[in-house]
Amino acid sequence: MGVNVNAASVLNRLLHNNTPKPSKTLLPTNAKSLTNSIVADLNSGHLRKAVSVLFNSPIPFPFSLYARLFQLCSSKHAIVEARKVESHLVSFSPTPPIFLLNRAIETYGKCGCLEDARELFDEMPQRDGGSWNAIITAYAQGGCAEKALCLFLCMNRLGVSGNEITFASALGSCGAVLALVLSRQIHGLIVKCGLSGNVILESSLVDVYGKCRVMSDARRMFYEIQKPNAVSWNVIVRRYLDMGQEREAVFMFFEMVRVNVKPLCFTVSNSLVACSRISAVKEGIQIHGLIIKTNIEEYEVVLSSLMDMYVKCRDLENARRIFDMPRSKNLINWTAMVSGYAIDGRTREARELFNEMPERNVISWNAMLVGYIRFFQWEEALDFVFLMRKQSKDIDYVTLGLILNVCTGLWDVELGKQVHGFSYRHGFYSNLFVGNALLDMYGKCGNLISARVWFYQMSHWRDRVSWNALLTSHARHGLSEEAMTIFWEMQGETTPSKYTFGTLLAACANIFALEPGRQIHGFMMRNGYEIDVVIRGALVDMYSKCRCLEYAIKVFKEATSRDLILWNSMVLGCCHNKRGEDVLELFGLMEKEGVKPDHITLQGILLACICEGRVELGRQYFNSMSTKFCIIPRLEHYECMIELFGRYGFMDELEDFVKTMPFEPTVQMLTKVFDACREHRHLKLGEWAANRLNEI
Repeated sequence: MGVNVNAASVLNRLLHNNTPKPSKTLLPTNAKSLTNSIVADLNSGHLRKAVSVLFNSPIPFPFSLYARLFQLCSSKHAIVEARKVESHLVSFSPTPPIFLLNRAIETYGKCGCLEDARELFDEMPQRDGGSWNAIITAYAQGGCAEKALCLFLCMNRLGVSGNEITFASALGSCGAVLALVLSRQIHGLIVKCGLSGNVILESSLVDVYGKCRVMSDARRMFYEIQKPNAVSWNVIVRRYLDMGQEREAVFMFFEMVRVNVKPLCFTVSNSLVACSRISAVKEGIQIHGLIIKTNIEEYEVVLSSLMDMYVKCRDLENARRIFDMPRSKNLINWTAMVSGYAIDGRTREARELFNEMPERNVISWNAMLVGYIRFFQWEEALDFVFLMRKQSKDIDYVTLGLILNVCTGLWDVELGKQVHGFSYRHGFYSNLFVGNALLDMYGKCGNLISARVWFYQMSHWRDRVSWNALLTSHARHGLSEEAMTIFWEMQGETTPSKYTFGTLLAACANIFALEPGRQIHGFMMRNGYEIDVVIRGALVDMYSKCRCLEYAIKVFKEATSRDLILWNSMVLGCCHNKRGEDVLELFGLMEKEGVKPDHITLQGILLACICEGRVELGRQYFNSMSTKFCIIPRLEHYECMIELFGRYGFMDELEDFVKTMPFEPTVQMLTKVFDACREHRHLKLGEWAANRLNEI
């Protein structure tokens, strides 16, 4: 009989004609001697030899031996040997026991041969609950959740009672396909069958409710477990982590520690991942202490998560101490450490560590390149790209996107075109990430014709980011009308994001287009977009520049929280509309709310003083910049003071101010001084300014 003969067809034939052909006999022929020989081979770890002896023996063997062989074939995923054992069983046993056929189904399932398992199941003359468990579990573990659930429903229709194994497999399949309604029905069956106190099933219910994103039910089910074990706690922590509720994940982890349940390594790892996502370094340090106390530092998954947590929380010193521990320097940790230094701006240290790496992959190269780009070190980034192409053949879509960012930073559209050609030749041109990076590069480099051509070539796979990139490129280059046209075209294909509206509102402000700006505001309100502090600032700026200050004030007052940028938008908006007194009033309110001003705020205050002729007040605010607000005056603040003194004829103060500045006056400053002297007939200072202008 051939090794690869289909097991179910053999069984079917034997059920109708139980006259097997005798196989070649082996010496010794004594059944007991052969059994002892097979057992000896199994004890020596020679599974293949043992199965070969059995397969070539023309006699039946004890059922316990078949059971042991199926178990070993299952654990070693030995499909060829499993088929031989099953073939011999059905050849020499007229009515094989159901439990052995169940073991055969389980073995085929573990070996990934689901078709064999199903055919054997279908051909069985009799089945019991174990048969259904075996085939349902095989499908569930083999990634065929829907088929597993169909069999579970069929089993219930036939009146076959399931046990905890059946229900656990069915719940796992429900979680895989997010079948919430069926999960609830199975929950009811579990209660009906009196299995409510089974910790495995209760943990499975917590898991499936969490996967179906019903964390309230998952949490309720968890609290119904009388004695949750480490696996139960791991499930609830992981489900909160997957739902993006990192604080709840960390809370549940510490609850587990509080009730003296020793966490699994994966639970510790998940809690550290949660800490890294929310920068909870304090809680991460406490977990580190628990790791040392429970002596699980030796596990690679724990060490990697711990180091990653410190890196993400910007505690690079502790991360480096973990990295320098024995058994910690694997490729993943090397890359994480390089990435940590690079993102923190310590690119020199990152590069030194990168150069020491015994092996690198494309992620390692990308991590270093991100650091150079993040801190605008364009020349270093370009040199690094050339080094990468020289030393490594690995490149992915992320690398291409980063190289295009370098081209954008250098305004090197020709190099960008070469990258474009490379993406065509190597099959990356249809990748959306690369496509959007190309679009952004062309737009920011001012090549709007190429940007539009490429945008239309992307017609089959472009998305909202693509539209935003094209729209932003036109707005950035002062083509606000074109940006508005792109917006109206965009709505026929995709839904704009709030970032789109921020760009559009800035475009409206640049061309003083009040009506389109109001339409955009109304569109956002009607379609339920969030008016966050950034959009609110853009609205204030747009209404202010369009000479509609009342609307700007109304938008400002409606804000539940105001950051410094929003305050500055309102201050500059009032300045733009010649409402200096309102600026001074706003500044007083800003101080009462405890918002610390910056250099832009003070510039607005000085402009308000110019508008209202408040020379002395302007001087006080300028003098208090460094003493009270810890702000070093910039060029624009000095220009405001020159404008303030000169416009209102404070010529002596102007002369003293200009000649005591910590830097040489600019051409624009000297021009303002000269014009003020001519208007107020201050010859001495006017001659000085004219001479300085001539020298320049």
